[in-house]
Amino acid sequence: MKTIIKLLITALVAYFLPRILSGVHVADFTSAIIFAIVLGLLNLIVKPILQLFSLPITIITLGLFSLVINALITLLAAHFTDGIHVDGFWWAFIFSIALSIITSILESIFISKED
Repeated sequence: MKTIIKLLITALVAYFLPRILSGVHVADFTSAIIFAIVLGLLNLIVKPILQLFSLPITIITLGLFSLVINALITLLAAHFTDGIHVDGFWWAFIFSIALSIITSILESIFISKED
């Protein structure tokens, strides 16, 4: 149940965030749900591999390179999802940071820690 709630929160934020960010475009809520699923799968499969290969640069930049990895994963998820378009790397960078912050806040509100 927690996974479904997290998926819906991510989809809602991904659907409404482009109303603030002009460089990210979402066609409809179905595209946002598919984007959330693809993003979750990429975070599960591809992101650990990228983090492993970029460990030296992540250490040198004191962890800031992980923000670049998040942006790349966001661009990749948008590439695989019809109805989502990101205008460039910097929009993906800003979108991924905002998506992470807002979903973390909403998950802390709506998902209980006891389970």
